[in-house]
Amino acid sequence: MEVQEAGGGGELGSRAGKDQAEAEYHSRDFEWEDLRAEVEADPAFSYHLSPFPGQAAAAPGTASSPQHPSEAWRCFHRRHASGKFFKERRYLLKEFPELPNSKECAKILEVGCGNGSTAVSILRSNESISVFACDCSKDTLEKANEIISNTKGIDVKDRFRPFLMDVSKENFPDWLFCKACRNPSHHKLRKEHPVFLRENQCCVGGMDFVTMIFTLSAIPFTLMPTAIEQCVSVLKPGGLLLFRDYGLYDMTMLRFLPHQRVGFREYMRSDGTLSYFFTLDTVRELFLAAGLIELELEYCCVKSVNRKNGKKMQRYKTSG
Repeated sequence: MEVQEAGGGGELGSRAGKDQAEAEYHSRDFEWEDLRAEVEADPAFSYHLSPFPGQAAAAPGTASSPQHPSEAWRCFHRRHASGKFFKERRYLLKEFPELPNSKECAKILEVGCGNGSTAVSILRSNESISVFACDCSKDTLEKANEIISNTKGIDVKDRFRPFLMDVSKENFPDWLFCKACRNPSHHKLRKEHPVFLRENQCCVGGMDFVTMIFTLSAIPFTLMPTAIEQCVSVLKPGGLLLFRDYGLYDMTMLRFLPHQRVGFREYMRSDGTLSYFFTLDTVRELFLAAGLIELELEYCCVKSVNRKNGKKMQRYKTSG
């Protein structure tokens, strides 16, 4: 879903593609409605469809998880500090062509950057882009900085700015887009002054793009509206918010067992990390409520094949 703020901006969306940047791009290997019919007709998956225990006909996502997952994600990143899970997301450049084709000196905020798999593709695509990247884990920020700094073909000098922040419970720093620049009626009050800002700069002037790639599903549903509002607050007028995340009935969802449900369409892994699975309507409601205008929203349906055993897997994401 691409969405744009009235007088400001945001975009939700994505399609799926092969890992190679030059590969043919696919996003409709099958129809989501066919997948839906198949899943909803299978009694083995019936527990995914029922209201969450204790909820009478609850709206999607109204239950919150039993604990805040930030520490669980920090532990996850500490366990995987070797970077074995790094896989560059080159398909995003075809899914979001606005990124490689953006204007000179475009500024992008990557929310929940993980080990840099999104940021490295963006930086490689356009030498004039700067990426500001936040995550709740200090360990993964250090790993992202290491991976990106050591990636051949990328000059990251002054182009990659990682900073520690948990978007599910903190406000973005004033130096990204201060209140005075967002609203001239505010007096300029500098609370922070990062070393890369010039002495006469109050902030970096806001973001042209904000990306949320498999980030929103990792926080409790009840905290999602506030997190989205935070992202919108640092977008320049006309900026875009690019979103890609798990869709309802994705293979990952169907693997969860009944006891792992912590809300309607919300699940917790054994390590305490969360996953929420979106419908288009849920995504639309969340982002439009934050003041964005929908440009594009779709299910990205991709069929992949395990090369070892030949097993076919249907994966699908919400994207816009």
